[in-house]
Amino acid sequence: MDMSCRVLVFLAILYTVTAEIYIVTMEGEPIISYKGGDNGFEATAVESDEKIDTKSELVTSYGRHLERKHDMLLGLLFEEGSYKKLYSYKHLINGFAAHLSPAQAETLRRSPGVKSITRDWKVRKLTTHTPQFLGLPTDVWPTGGGYDRAGEDIVIGFIDSGIFPHHPSFASHHTAVPYGPHPSYKGKCEDDPHTKLSFCNGKIIGAQHFAEAAKAAGAFNPDVDFASPMDGDGHGSHTAAIAAGNNGIPVRMHGYEFGKASGMAPRARIAVYKALYRLFGGFVADVVAAIDQAVHDGVDILSLSVGPNSPPTTTKTTFLNPFDATLLGAVKAGVFVAQAAGNGGPFPKTLVSYSPWITTVAAAIDDRRYKNHLTLGNGKMLAGIGLSPSTRPHRSYKMVSANDVLLGSSGVRYNPADCQKPEVLNRKLVEGNILLCGYSFNFVAGSASIKKVAETARHLGAAGFVLVVENVSPGTKFDPVPSGIPGILITDVSKSMDLIDYYNVTTSRDWMGRVKSFKAEGSIGDGLEPILHKSAPEVALFSARGPNTKDFSFQDADLLKPDILAPGSLIWSAWSENGTDEANYVGEGFALISGTSMAAPHIAGIAALVKQKHPQWSPAAIKSALMTTSTVMDRAGRPLQAQQYSDTETMTLVKATPFDYGSGHVNPSAALDPGLIFDAGYEDYLGFLCTTPGIDAHEVRNFTNTPCNYKMRHPSNFNSPSIAISHLVRTQTVTRRVTNVAEEEETYTITSRMEPSVAIEVSPPAMTLRAGASREFSVTLTVRSVSGVYSFGDVTLKGSRGHKVSLPVVAMGQRR
Repeated sequence: MDMSCRVLVFLAILYTVTAEIYIVTMEGEPIISYKGGDNGFEATAVESDEKIDTKSELVTSYGRHLERKHDMLLGLLFEEGSYKKLYSYKHLINGFAAHLSPAQAETLRRSPGVKSITRDWKVRKLTTHTPQFLGLPTDVWPTGGGYDRAGEDIVIGFIDSGIFPHHPSFASHHTAVPYGPHPSYKGKCEDDPHTKLSFCNGKIIGAQHFAEAAKAAGAFNPDVDFASPMDGDGHGSHTAAIAAGNNGIPVRMHGYEFGKASGMAPRARIAVYKALYRLFGGFVADVVAAIDQAVHDGVDILSLSVGPNSPPTTTKTTFLNPFDATLLGAVKAGVFVAQAAGNGGPFPKTLVSYSPWITTVAAAIDDRRYKNHLTLGNGKMLAGIGLSPSTRPHRSYKMVSANDVLLGSSGVRYNPADCQKPEVLNRKLVEGNILLCGYSFNFVAGSASIKKVAETARHLGAAGFVLVVENVSPGTKFDPVPSGIPGILITDVSKSMDLIDYYNVTTSRDWMGRVKSFKAEGSIGDGLEPILHKSAPEVALFSARGPNTKDFSFQDADLLKPDILAPGSLIWSAWSENGTDEANYVGEGFALISGTSMAAPHIAGIAALVKQKHPQWSPAAIKSALMTTSTVMDRAGRPLQAQQYSDTETMTLVKATPFDYGSGHVNPSAALDPGLIFDAGYEDYLGFLCTTPGIDAHEVRNFTNTPCNYKMRHPSNFNSPSIAISHLVRTQTVTRRVTNVAEEEETYTITSRMEPSVAIEVSPPAMTLRAGASREFSVTLTVRSVSGVYSFGDVTLKGSRGHKVSLPVVAMGQRR
C-alpha cells in the first residue's frame, strides 16, 4: 500500500472513530413561523393551531431554499466526504443533523448564521379491558355514531418502533364501512423490502422509518432492526393498537381467550413514524426528523411513548432543546402531543416530559388484577401470580426441584434451576409432576423467561411448574405471564421460604444429598380469570413523579407535571410476531405489559375522540378538557392512592398527590363536554419561557425565532388548567382565563381549598359567561407557615347547568 492510500485509510478510521452526530439550528425562520423578507420568498407562517399547507408552492420553494442554505454552509466549511448531513429540518425548526468530528462541530459553532449546536443523545421506550373501565362503549362511542365511527378521519401519528401491519388490530376489513381516501393526510407509505407490498391498507395510512442517525452512529443492524416500518420490537404495535386498534379483536394465546381488544378510537387512522429500535432505543436526530415529517404530513395527534436519556451537559433547561422545540412547533401547527411521563417512579423528580405544550401522562393500575395460588400437601395455600389453567381439580401432584432432577453433570455449564433447557433435566423424574424452578437474576436481565420455563415443563411432560423467588431487589416488578400449562410465580419471599421448607422436610435424601423419594405434593389454581377491584385506579409504582424541573440542576419549575393519569399497568394489546423486546411474548400476537408507554396512547386515542367532536379546538383546549374533568377519586369513592415504598422497602399504598397524578384520572365522557376550557396558544408558551427564571431571552430566540415579551410577568400566570408555585414568598396572585364552550350561558360559582400551610382566596366568587365568552379570575395564595414541603389544594368552578371543572394547586411557602 503506498503512502497516500495509508494516509487516506488513517483519516477514514480517525473520522469514523471520532465523529459524532450533532443537531444544528440556524438563523432564519422555519416554514411554520416565516413571515417573509428572505430573498423575496413570501411568508409561510401559520397562525397558532393552524396546519401547514404543504401543497402550497410557497411552502415548497421556501423549504428548498432552507435546505440549500444548510448544504451551502456545510459545503463551504468542509471538504466533501469529511462529513455527512443526515437530515434537513425545515418545517418546525430551521436546522439540520450531521455526522461531524468535534473539530468540525466547533467550526460550525463559531460560524455566522449558526445559533446552536447540540450533540445528539439517545431516547428510550417507556415501557383490552380499558375501554370498558373508561366507559367508552356506553358513554363515549355512542355520541360519535358508535365504535365504527369513533375517531373517524382523525390521524394519530406514532413515533415508536414501527408496526406489524398484518395484525387483525390493524386490518382494514374489520369494519362495517370501508376506509376511503383521507381528505387531507399527505404522508407516504414505504413498501416492505422483502414482500414488495405496501405497509398501508386504509387503516394504516402512512408508514415511514427514520434511522440515519442510528446508521451514522453504527448502532443500526438491518437484520434485527429492519430498514423499513416493520416492528422488530413489539412496542410500536402495542401502543398503536391501544390508541386506534380495531374494536372487538379476540385476544387468544395458548388456546385461551383473554377477552376482546379495542383501541380508544377504533376508527382513527394510524400513521407510523418508526424511529425507535430494539437494542439501542433511538437518537434524538431521528426522532426530530420523524416529528417534523409527521406534522408536514398532516397528523392530528402525536403519541410519544418515548423519553430522552440524560441530555448533553451543554443543555441548560428542560424546555429548550431540539426535541421540545420541535414539539412546540408541532403544537403551533395544531397537533395535540401526548408523551409518557417516564418509568422512574416512585421517586420524586423522575419525569422525562417537562414542557407546557406537551400532555404528560402518568400510569395507573385499573380494576383488573390477576392472581393465583399454590396449595401444598400440608394444606397451606401460597398466593402468587400466573395467567394459566389449573391442574386437575381435586388432585395433588408430586413436586420435583430442577436441581434434584439433573442428568448427570449436565447442569454445570448452565443454571439448571432456571428451567430454560429441558435437555439437562431427567424427563422420567419430571413427567407427570410439578417442576419447581428458581427465579434468578437471569429473568430480570432477560436471558431467561417464564415462557421458556413453560416450554421446558411441557417438553418434559410436567403437570405444571412453580417459579420460586428467594430474594428480590427493591423495584423488581412481577407481571403475570400467560401460559398454556398450569404455572405460578411465588413472588413473596416468605411464601417461597414456606414452600422450600415444606419441600425439604418431605423429601428424603441419602448421605450424599441425593433424593431417595419425592413426597412433597401440591396443586396449582386457576389464574385465567381476572379479579375486579373497587380500589382502582391507583398510581402505578413505576410511574414517574413530580415536581417538574426547569433545568438539569433539578430546580423546581412553576408548572405542574404530570398532567393526567391513564391506564398503564397490565395492558393487553397487539404485539409483533417479529417482536423480541419481551422474552415472554416472542412469536406471540398479543402481549400483557406495563409502563407509561401504555398510558400515553390511551390519552392520544381519547384526544382523538375529543378532536372528532370538536374539530376546531386547539391542542391546549383538548388538554384542558381532559385535565379539568378528570377524577381524583377511585371507584369506591375514596381519594386516589399511589403505590409507594415503605420504610422496609416493601410496596405499600399512600394517599396520592398531584405530583403522582397531575389533575387526576382521565374521564373520557366528561371531557367531551367540559363546559369551560383553559385555552393557550403559541404566544402563551413563549410568555411562559420568557418569564421562567434562569432562561434568558437569547436562548428563547435561538429555539423559537421570536423575541421575548414579558406581559405574563410570572410563569405561574401561564393559562394552564393547574397552578404551581415552587417559591411562594408572602403573597402571590395568579390569573386564569376560561372560555365557555357550551352552547348556552352558564353561571359558575368558584370555590377553593388548600392545606393549612398556605391560605387561598379566589375572586370573583361567581361569574356568568355567555356561550363562547371568556373571563378571567384570580387566585391569591398566602404563606401561613413555612413547612419546607409542598401544600396541595384545588380550585373548582361549578356551573348552573351541571358542568364542573377543577384545577389542582401546588405551592411551597418560603421565607424569602
